[in-house]
Amino acid sequence: RMLCGGKKSCFAATVCIVTLTSMVTLSYLRLQRPSHQPKIIYEVSKCRGEITNSAITPLTDNRTFIVSAYFDNREGKVTRVIGIVHHEDVKELFCWFCCQPNGKTYVSKATIDVHSDRFGFPYGAADIVCLEPENCDPTHVSIHQSPLGNIDQLPSFEIKNRKAEPFPVDFTVCISAMFGHYNNVLQFVQSMEMYKILGVQKVVIYKNNCSHLMEKVLRLYMEEGTVEIIPWPINSHLRVSSEWHFSMDGKDIGYYGQITALNDCLYRNMQRSKFVILNDADEIILPLKHPDWKTMMSSLQEQNPGTAVFLFENHIFPESISTPMFNILSWNTVPGVNILNHVHREPDRKDVINPKKMIVDPRKVIQTSVHSVLRAYGNSVNVPMDVALVYHCRKPLQANLPRESLIRDTTLWRYNSSLIMNVNKVLYRSVL
Repeated sequence: RMLCGGKKSCFAATVCIVTLTSMVTLSYLRLQRPSHQPKIIYEVSKCRGEITNSAITPLTDNRTFIVSAYFDNREGKVTRVIGIVHHEDVKELFCWFCCQPNGKTYVSKATIDVHSDRFGFPYGAADIVCLEPENCDPTHVSIHQSPLGNIDQLPSFEIKNRKAEPFPVDFTVCISAMFGHYNNVLQFVQSMEMYKILGVQKVVIYKNNCSHLMEKVLRLYMEEGTVEIIPWPINSHLRVSSEWHFSMDGKDIGYYGQITALNDCLYRNMQRSKFVILNDADEIILPLKHPDWKTMMSSLQEQNPGTAVFLFENHIFPESISTPMFNILSWNTVPGVNILNHVHREPDRKDVINPKKMIVDPRKVIQTSVHSVLRAYGNSVNVPMDVALVYHCRKPLQANLPRESLIRDTTLWRYNSSLIMNVNKVLYRSVL
């Protein structure tokens, strides 16, 4: 009682002691928690890390695979690295920035954001995000499991999108991934020529493998400047499934790492394309009310201001049902499907939602999946089917349906004369 000097004084002293103890404890914990702010580790005269141009680079843990690094100032000054990680085994990663001309090396602890659409596979697409040093605009970054080490021994990745530039193209199509010794040459050429008629200027293809004949066609499109090939040797690093869900095929990663490739393509074209189209080589977003994508997107943007993502319903035009209106003799020797002869689509299945494919404003998207975006700054809008649909010519999903049950849809024939002429030119130039 004499120590406290009364009940009130005793209570006040107790509160003071508890408060002081709490403050000391919190300060200690704060010191123990790794700071995400970049710290100078050491100074060097020159940044010597080995610059890698590989499409997929494994780190020494063999649980982390780096694809590309991008500057992203939409939520602060950060480097966003697109990669593939084991969702459980990879706990910590660090970004190593070397700043010139002062030669200081900064290390920043990464936030590892594994995309939610992993579909049960142990490996998935991931954003490895690090704050950049304040007084430095680094051109390259290294990723390491530790904040300690020698930067000279780490692979170094160019940080793309550092400079904002006027968009050289309006539409870029991202195709991922070409695999299985792809040899559907005729349909590929038809899709490419339809994309060009509709307004595409660039097609980016993540190529795992394809036939020798397909290589010749790709080379032609690369030479004319339409196609950009990103090598995609993912099966050199992981056990790859051609299925989309782990329950169907228990490998390391699904569908040849398609989601990682799509995200890389999105960021790769963020500063160079007004719109990015995410679809497969056997799919065409086909306008019904407009002649091309430019007029369609102008109309859709006017009706939906601030929208980031436009979703188009996928509809199957089974390759098993043929309407032989355009049997062009020179095409008969080319492997693949002639889409002009497939103008019947399957009706909607009861209680089944048709998957969507997308045209997005890449600057408003943070993470994408295959049929929707996971994170974006704007809204997603479902485009009505009377405006446009995804023409998807492939094996039927409803194989037992009689022909009478299918819906005749000849929208593709509006483009037939231009398409035939352009396809013939490509096949002639490819010496097929």
